[in-house]
Amino acid sequence: MFWLTWRQHRVQILVTGGLLLALGVLMLVSALRATAYLAEYAPPGCPGPAVSCSAVNQVVYTDHYRPVFFVFGLLPVFGAALIGVFWGAPLLAAEFERGTNALAWTQAVPVRRWLTVKLGMLGALVAGAALALSAMVGAWRNVFSGVTGDVTMEPGNFTITGIVPAAWWLFAFAVGAAAGTVTRRTLAAMAVTVAVICLALPAVFSSRPSYAEPVRVVTADRSSVARGGGALVRESWVDPSGRELTAPPPPPCPLPAGVDARSDRAQLLGEECLVGSGYRYAVYYHPVGRFWRFQWTETAILLTGALAFGALAVVRTLRHRG
Repeated sequence: MFWLTWRQHRVQILVTGGLLLALGVLMLVSALRATAYLAEYAPPGCPGPAVSCSAVNQVVYTDHYRPVFFVFGLLPVFGAALIGVFWGAPLLAAEFERGTNALAWTQAVPVRRWLTVKLGMLGALVAGAALALSAMVGAWRNVFSGVTGDVTMEPGNFTITGIVPAAWWLFAFAVGAAAGTVTRRTLAAMAVTVAVICLALPAVFSSRPSYAEPVRVVTADRSSVARGGGALVRESWVDPSGRELTAPPPPPCPLPAGVDARSDRAQLLGEECLVGSGYRYAVYYHPVGRFWRFQWTETAILLTGALAFGALAVVRTLRHRG
């Protein structure tokens, strides 16, 4: 049964393995080039947050980090969708469409074992591939930690590191499998899978800040919070009496002559004036120390969804064996 499953799905397995290998090579080349550049041009103590490091940091970020990260930035959307479309959707839909399920069930293999091997073996491979990708991204990103700082809680980084990628891929795989048992047509199952994932992604992303009560910090320098990492939830102004304002107050200082009131320069001068007049920022954020708490929370949500869709696939298959 395991050999048959491999024979049926070896194309997906080999293509996915090839893509992971290509991404690994891309990350390795990027990391080696960045390391070589830093070894040759970085001043002592760089990369890092010091002002003397800003020039070399900018070059490494622009030339070596950002182009590769752009590829990974697409993975939260396209990675899960591809797994759902090309692994999950054809898994059972193609069997029903071709009628090969009836042939399989007339053999000595029981239906439940047939389903268990298919869903279990391929689900384990999907999770393993996602964890391998996560490990590669984590190792690659460590090379650039002095340039970017701690960005583990930023949405794009959070979704492609830790254990969340495995949860997303398993969820997409289960959605595709369930869609295949409902539609019994491969193309229709692919369309349904994409639609469900497109709905799930913004729903989960928008609910992420509510995994815990955000930390509130009142400060005159909100950039200090950003430098410490973490995920910003919201911010507002606090007046000198300590009352939090729902709208930015008008700056009490007049603008210098020649400064356009709608320009970024005017906004910066207005904020400096407010801080000098005793106003402060109230910053609500989730610190980097909550990374694993949020990882396990999101994983639990997605695995619950994966189990629900997986159960739907099993029930539908057992009820309609013909």
